[in-house]
Amino acid sequence: MNELDDDLRLIERARGGDDAAAGEMLVRHRARLRRMVEARLDRRIRGRVDPSDVLQDGFVDAIAKFPGYLADPKLPLFLWLRLVVGERLSKIHRDHLGAQVRDAAREVSLYLGPMPAASSAALAAHLLGKETSPTQAAVRAERLLRLQEALNALDPLDREILSLRHFEELTHVEAARVLEIQEAAAAKRYVRALKRLKDVLSAL
Repeated sequence: MNELDDDLRLIERARGGDDAAAGEMLVRHRARLRRMVEARLDRRIRGRVDPSDVLQDGFVDAIAKFPGYLADPKLPLFLWLRLVVGERLSKIHRDHLGAQVRDAAREVSLYLGPMPAASSAALAAHLLGKETSPTQAAVRAERLLRLQEALNALDPLDREILSLRHFEELTHVEAARVLEIQEAAAAKRYVRALKRLKDVLSAL
């Protein structure tokens, strides 16, 4: 049984009055939602805001809104949870940064979605992976900088789909729903984004 089937079972249990179903849905999707928060939490407030706190506040919002979702589930459960947590993340950004939220465009041109864009630094670190040898730290730092520069040079939508697929590990179907485009278009966009990233890295 796949994740979507499991989610549908949770939804049916919740509709039947099973109070434990809501808690199970949060546990089931916690890891994926945390990756989303870590990718999109603005670096300027990381010292003040912990991703776990964002996630906890988002879960409180989700529990409060869950009855409304059960009455009219327009999105798959995970994508709905992702949207609720993303809205909480956006509020935290506004509370801490205010007008400075707009200034982020000076560093990276943002994809104008319903939540903060993924950080190119977080995506670069994720794509590069972790080096285990201390002697490779300087080499990794140089590679990280070059990869981040390459990501910044991409079209915002290309960078967004790379984040959705690699960092958040969304499927093509889920990424298409998030971006509100056709599945085939999402798949083509992903392949094109990978090629453009490779081209930019070659140019660097």
